[in-house]
Amino acid sequence: MKNQLKIYILFFVMAIASTFFSINAEANSELTKTVNHHLYGTNFSMALRDLDTGELVYEYYGNNGIKPASTLKLLTAATALEVLGEDYYFSTQMLMDGKIQNGVLNGNIYLRGEGDPTLQVKDFVTFSNTLKQKGIKQINGNIYGDETWFTGDRLSPGILAKDETYYYAAPISALTTSPDNDYDVSTVIVTAKASRTGSAPSISVQPNLSGLRLINNAKTVKAGSSNTLRIERKYRTNQIIISGNLPQGSSKKEWVTMFNPTLSTLTSFKNTLAAQGIKFANGSKVDYATVPGDAVSLGTKRSKTLKELMPSFLKLSNNGIADILVKTMGKRVYNAGDWEHGLKVVREHGQSIGLDMNQWKFEDGSGISHSNRVNAIQQTLFLVKQPQEPSYRTFLTSLPLGGQRDRLIGGTLRNRFTETVYKNRVMAKTGSLDGVSTLAGYVRANSGKWYAFSILVEHNSSSYITQIDTVMKKMITIY
Repeated sequence: MKNQLKIYILFFVMAIASTFFSINAEANSELTKTVNHHLYGTNFSMALRDLDTGELVYEYYGNNGIKPASTLKLLTAATALEVLGEDYYFSTQMLMDGKIQNGVLNGNIYLRGEGDPTLQVKDFVTFSNTLKQKGIKQINGNIYGDETWFTGDRLSPGILAKDETYYYAAPISALTTSPDNDYDVSTVIVTAKASRTGSAPSISVQPNLSGLRLINNAKTVKAGSSNTLRIERKYRTNQIIISGNLPQGSSKKEWVTMFNPTLSTLTSFKNTLAAQGIKFANGSKVDYATVPGDAVSLGTKRSKTLKELMPSFLKLSNNGIADILVKTMGKRVYNAGDWEHGLKVVREHGQSIGLDMNQWKFEDGSGISHSNRVNAIQQTLFLVKQPQEPSYRTFLTSLPLGGQRDRLIGGTLRNRFTETVYKNRVMAKTGSLDGVSTLAGYVRANSGKWYAFSILVEHNSSSYITQIDTVMKKMITIY
């Protein structure tokens, strides 16, 4: 009797499994038709895993190594949350040497940075108030920046010369500022507004020029004319060149990178102190220096915690934060704040959770390099391991949520999957480079089940977003 019961149970399990595999096979076949139709002629890698079991449900060229673009930030974020912790914060310290006599500091002011991406001019105002409270009305010395927390090149490997003027390729240092609450580090915001026809447009810079120099060669033209205005930093200089034509009634805004973020930050700091009424002796300068051992601390500015910063990083795909996190991990783990040691920490974390890091090729933490490679099978394996991590909730809720218009909820997916049937179904990181479109994360199918997915596409078009989204919508519908 017991043996008969075992046989019945076995047949029952086999029947259920047979039905499941039959349904999956049918769905897989239907998905393959959609993929063939919309991704034909591209080089791609695609995989889908059951989030509960980790089982590989579907793959198409799943082992094909493709440029991940910004989907690489998923691994960077998860590593930082594990290695640094959700409560980690960045610090910027103000110190002085010398003595204060009759309101005059006969000495120097130092800023020592640890890569805070949230440092802004408003923090310099706070620092100036601290100096006033100490009775300092004039500084007879210099303003020095200690940037030794990070070492090595400021630009991550793989950044092209033509991209260096733009915010997504900003250089980083241990002492830099952001002009906005997106924390676009090492940039200033340049806005050109049309003036009288034939005259140069008016130019404003937020928060200030920070030691950069404007060269305005642009011209205001009649309304309805072509807008050919360009705002770019001349390669390897502090010169911002404004050129081309700007039609009347129009304007243009551009985030322009600083050539030297530390010196620009110090210049901005000095300008802010002066605007707040603190005077400087003639010849006072800004420069680099390591804080001397006898310097006195005047206060420290702390950033948001890593948990609070994650949505700005992942939802807005912030390359500068990625670079800062990589160097910070190298500094914290190996006392070497450079690319080599930071990326070593990322690789070691991947290996520790069971990834085959021989199949992950990367030379940055943002995904901007065209030399980076990963395949969809490995990327989905990484994704299905995240629910076991202590910081998973922070990781998950920091991903862009499809169809949500709020920038800090929908992020880079705010204008995708907006139809009611697809809204709030896709929580994923986007990626885009010249000739590359990618998407990886989590999706809730019509069955109610959650899946980890990765679609990585190299192509000859400007974008393959529409095609990827069509494949995703089919995936939602049939699983």
